[in-house]
Amino acid sequence: MQATLYHNPRCGTSRKVLDILKDEITDLTIIDYLKTPPDLATLRDLASLLPSGAHSLLRTKEPLATELKLTEKGTTDEQILIAISAHPILLNRPVVVTTLGARVCRPAEIVREILPPTA
Repeated sequence: MQATLYHNPRCGTSRKVLDILKDEITDLTIIDYLKTPPDLATLRDLASLLPSGAHSLLRTKEPLATELKLTEKGTTDEQILIAISAHPILLNRPVVVTTLGARVCRPAEIVREILPPTA
């Protein structure tokens, strides 16, 4: 199975998900999104794959999210995605995409929802 991990190596949850994926996935692409931020088109694709859409991609605990008023009611998906593309620190992490779907893996065990069942 193939998977893509949008990863922040300084994040404990992201490191935990990486460990799970290394055990389960044969073809793993790791993207350090702070060094190689996803563009707006990629963020739109990710949001379309997530059960909760663009709002789940926003790291609401990041002070910049409040400064930019992204946590206020009425903020659109497009406003969130544009902000994340301009400020990748706003990306809620880790995000994992497999052929079975995509998830923001907080807590880390959520990644198992998009991994093949174990025997």
